[in-house]
Amino acid sequence: MSNYAFLVDANKIPLNPIHPAQARKLLDSGKAAVFRHYPFTLILKRVVENPMIHPLTLKIDPGSKVTGISLVTDQDEVIWGMELEHRGELIKSALDSRRAVRRGRRNRNTRYRKARFLNRNRPQGWLAPSLMHRVITTETWVKRLCKFAPIEEIRQELVRFDTQALLHPEISGCEYQRGTLLGYEVREYLLEKWGRKCAYCGAENVPLQVEHIHPKAKGGTNRISNLCLACEKCNTKKGIKPIEQFLKKKPDLLKRILTQAKQPLKDASAVNSTRWALFNRLKETGLSVGVGTGGQTKYNRVRLGLPKTHWLDAACVGITEMLHLLTDRILKVKATGTGGRQRCQTDKFGYPVKHRPLRPIFGFCTGDIVRADVPKGKYKGTFTARICPMSDGRGEFVIDKKRRSTRLDYCTPIHRKDGYSYAF
Repeated sequence: MSNYAFLVDANKIPLNPIHPAQARKLLDSGKAAVFRHYPFTLILKRVVENPMIHPLTLKIDPGSKVTGISLVTDQDEVIWGMELEHRGELIKSALDSRRAVRRGRRNRNTRYRKARFLNRNRPQGWLAPSLMHRVITTETWVKRLCKFAPIEEIRQELVRFDTQALLHPEISGCEYQRGTLLGYEVREYLLEKWGRKCAYCGAENVPLQVEHIHPKAKGGTNRISNLCLACEKCNTKKGIKPIEQFLKKKPDLLKRILTQAKQPLKDASAVNSTRWALFNRLKETGLSVGVGTGGQTKYNRVRLGLPKTHWLDAACVGITEMLHLLTDRILKVKATGTGGRQRCQTDKFGYPVKHRPLRPIFGFCTGDIVRADVPKGKYKGTFTARICPMSDGRGEFVIDKKRRSTRLDYCTPIHRKDGYSYAF
């Protein structure tokens, strides 16, 4: 089952997404043409008067590394899905590298200058670039999908983990803790924190139980910092022993568990830092925005018997009675960035190798996805890949980890560089 194809009319007004078989019929009959490959969109060659539109709900499961997005109809049918991989860690490492170079230069050239480190004011609501990137890329794709599909409502998983409720289980105002969602928030948090494996033996893909590090029979509490995950064998073996006695022959493991138990979840912190910024950005679209919790999402997924994937988590956001999956081949998008501004390409030692112009070469830019129809020669055939154009009228490709070269005259652009890579 493939993703449904988006459809717009001659005035670029979004219509109902259509089944892949119907899309092939429109293309074969010449009534439509390919408007965009990623996401795949067709454009009709006529204007549709008074179309019958069935509104869609765009559901988002924001994540630290990957964000899941799904489109659901009013009949609870999941017709389209994608997973957006962020590049927050790459941005952070690039900024750290730039900061190190800048500090080294200032220490060498201006070591007698008076230090100035309290002369900057950050505006209210400021987020680090690596975090703001997650908000901006998600917002970009929401606006992009609104151009191709009749989206009426957005649902966002606003709270992945309610840290206040986790630290203080008796806190009031959290209705999901007293209903059928009891325990889902805590268990999901522990699964993420301990890597979905036993804290004592490292066993994976086995049933895991919530374990008290300091036994409850010895005065241990239910605070999240006193909980971990253990397999049935380790949990039974430990019993009510203090962890110091249980791991007295494994001091390194004891130290690691006690340290990890006190550490906050890094990915959860990133999601909690960006959730309200993303929510406010989505409100600016003018669409109705609903919210849900991570515990509610997992409860829906477990109840419906769905596998753990980002796009299916997105489909389970909010109040969901039933879901009918009409697709299983989703679009996987990876944020790669648009490239640097460095014109002089250097080798690993820093010596200049060649000049990299920022302007297009014969209408092509580095990173454009093209289809090459090579009629003769060593690389005869048809293939699709990203191109690196040269000033001599040739272009380079990398296919199966092998570099190929052909004339730009044989290339037809399919998708212009936009800072993302695509796969299915």
